[in-house]
Amino acid sequence: MNEIKPKPFADGFLFLEAPKWRDGQLWVSDVFDHKVYSLTANGERSKCLEIPNRPSGLGFLSNGSLVIVSAKDRRLLRYDGTSVSEYADLSSHTQWWLNDFAVDSLDTIYVGDFGYDFVANQPPQATNLYRVDPDGSVAVAARDVDFPNGSVVINGGRTLVVAETWKARISAFDIDSAGNLSNKRLFADLSGRQPDGICADETGAIWAGIYNTGEFIRVLDGGQITDSIKFEGSGISCTLGGENGRRLFMTAFLGTEADMAVGLPKSAVFYVDLLGAGYNLKL
Repeated sequence: MNEIKPKPFADGFLFLEAPKWRDGQLWVSDVFDHKVYSLTANGERSKCLEIPNRPSGLGFLSNGSLVIVSAKDRRLLRYDGTSVSEYADLSSHTQWWLNDFAVDSLDTIYVGDFGYDFVANQPPQATNLYRVDPDGSVAVAARDVDFPNGSVVINGGRTLVVAETWKARISAFDIDSAGNLSNKRLFADLSGRQPDGICADETGAIWAGIYNTGEFIRVLDGGQITDSIKFEGSGISCTLGGENGRRLFMTAFLGTEADMAVGLPKSAVFYVDLLGAGYNLKL
């Protein structure tokens, strides 16, 4: 298994989630600071959107609009480059905070919720994935998913891959032509590693931030881990971008959960450059 040292990109944040690259900029949710930032290719803050009810997952529609999870009021918001408006309201479908999502090439969104009262320290429970169609309508896409977190659509739109954090596994679903999910199966048993945000490379392998070990790993369908990047703290989320689409951006929290609780700005973005198919890492 390859191990390498990442390079710093931007720091001084509270808790960064859901990085996404678009048109030469990296977008990230600073969850605890209730803000969404865009960062230039040099790591400088370019724009800042205030999201009062805690931003989480991010993703882009085919027209370039940014969709933002507003977790606590259970809505999806849309930023069109000028203003933020409601895209879909899931508050009548779930009482739990929304989390992360994936969007496919047809602008169908698959979004999960917490499934339990995280703040009250209730025991985790299985929950649903929801499908949000381009007209804003909402339907249950899958049931009995354990804390669905980062997700990504692969295989030309035929497969949804979802991190089930507290179960330390990554699962996959088939997607049919109508956007329905079926055939849930194990993509990777991570043997105690708790996956948070994920992305896919051009080979269909999954890069995953590992919350409890501070790693980012590249894992193949079946569970083989080919690469690992280690931080002292928590691995949170990742995306591929940059000029050639082969720069892996990673958000990490470089401290303890006690540091998070008191609001220390120890969250940062790092990167490594990848060499192409096969994804050996460029040192």
